[in-house]
Amino acid sequence: MAGYVLKRLLRSLVSLVVVVFIIMLLVFKLMNREQIFKTANLTRYTNNKKIEFKYKTYEEYGYMDVIEYQEYASDWAKENETTAPELPDGKKVKLPDNKTIAKDEDIELVMKFKNDYTNNGYTIIRELPKNNKDANILIAYKERSVFARLWDFFSGLFVFDTVNYAQNTEDYSNYVAKYGEVEKKIYFATDPMNGLPCIMGSGTKHKYLFYFDNVFPFVHQNFLTLNLGKRYSSGKDFFEYFTENQGEVDFREYTYPDGSVVKDVGYDFHEREFNPNIKQIDYDKFQDGYSRTNKSYRDGLSMIGYSFIIGIIATILVYIIGVPLGLLLALKKDKITDKIGNLYIIFIMAVPSLAYIYLFALIGGQVFGLPTNWPTGTVPLVFILPIVSLALPSIATMMKWTRRYMIDQMTSDYVKFARSQGFSEGEIFRKHILKNALIPIVQGIPASIIGSLTGAIITERVYNVPGMGKLLTTAIDECDNGVIVGLSFFYAFLSIISLILGDILMAKTDPRISFSGGGGRR
Repeated sequence: MAGYVLKRLLRSLVSLVVVVFIIMLLVFKLMNREQIFKTANLTRYTNNKKIEFKYKTYEEYGYMDVIEYQEYASDWAKENETTAPELPDGKKVKLPDNKTIAKDEDIELVMKFKNDYTNNGYTIIRELPKNNKDANILIAYKERSVFARLWDFFSGLFVFDTVNYAQNTEDYSNYVAKYGEVEKKIYFATDPMNGLPCIMGSGTKHKYLFYFDNVFPFVHQNFLTLNLGKRYSSGKDFFEYFTENQGEVDFREYTYPDGSVVKDVGYDFHEREFNPNIKQIDYDKFQDGYSRTNKSYRDGLSMIGYSFIIGIIATILVYIIGVPLGLLLALKKDKITDKIGNLYIIFIMAVPSLAYIYLFALIGGQVFGLPTNWPTGTVPLVFILPIVSLALPSIATMMKWTRRYMIDQMTSDYVKFARSQGFSEGEIFRKHILKNALIPIVQGIPASIIGSLTGAIITERVYNVPGMGKLLTTAIDECDNGVIVGLSFFYAFLSIISLILGDILMAKTDPRISFSGGGGRR
């Protein structure tokens, strides 16, 4: 089995790369890039400012690499330890602080800029001011290839928090001059916030690398980050965006390492990060350089948390209700019970999903008084209608396939042979029919569980659930390329894992299937 799993994983990784490549090709080459300005408002700018903003936005969204002359001149000045390059007549070129570029085409640095980037495949854009309030534009740009994007995505997919983070920060030298060197180490400790064991770091980005608390999922880590890209509309890391808790800020009391106490603070100090510009008063309170945090305690779950809870409960209901009902329909084939069950199955299959979701919402809201729109706070009753809307259609599907598998097995030749051998109907049902009929159903269990993480697009939109379901459609509508690529990778990865787990589970259930003999199926 190990050989099969390894080969399947290797093939799946190739498939994953292909999927991401195709998505990048669609997003960056075939979609109209001008659509990004529905979110990035281009109409706020005029003349050269409009050109500059347009190309910088293209760079931010991943379409091209853009180099501004001002950045180039600043880097040149730093490398040559001078304030400005000289013209042939001894005058100085005005550097970026003045937002100007000399008009003389013979300026040595301007010509060097053009030559350097033209020789590397860049296109130069140079625009002189249209009026006294306008600025000069001199930029170099080059379209990014899909292969370069693909390499950047996978090479930077996993980010580990190492002890070298602090010393590589921009203002670390200022920190050292004021507070001394940061010790590099990762160590076990007792969490002063709750007395539980934890793993802390010094020299790392985060103070707490592994810790426990009373917030779902209760076990947290900052050592490994999955880098799926940025959400351009907010500038926030995408993986962090859908895994951080939502809702109102939950204010708490916090005791600083120096013993002082602060009340009604909402910041999650388990998420403290190294701050090279920490003020003396904060350094004294925390007794190290870890004070920065942009996360708060909140009373809600994360997007993936809401989707998973709704999805996993619905999945459990599907199996504990759908499978027994499917067995009952098969045992009562062509009788009144079977006809009623088939009527429900046909109704679910015939009516568009959006229609019966609204029907469930109407009945639940008007008849039972259940909330049909997600409130600001999270209350248990608000989960009922989304769970019902997900479970009932899937129960019908599960009933249909269980019934079909059971009837196929009941009419098989081996069942007739078993009867001729004198086996009782109960024994035949338990040892042969039921076991064989459930094999394909068991295979789908991992996919159903893992699929709960992805959310339900229609259901979550109808009930305004703050879950994962809306992310992809919202990203496409906003042309948020990073989110589209990141989500496609995330969904494809979950699909691969669920298929492999399904095969393993089926092999454990069906003795006729094995993965021995070089990893192949028998």
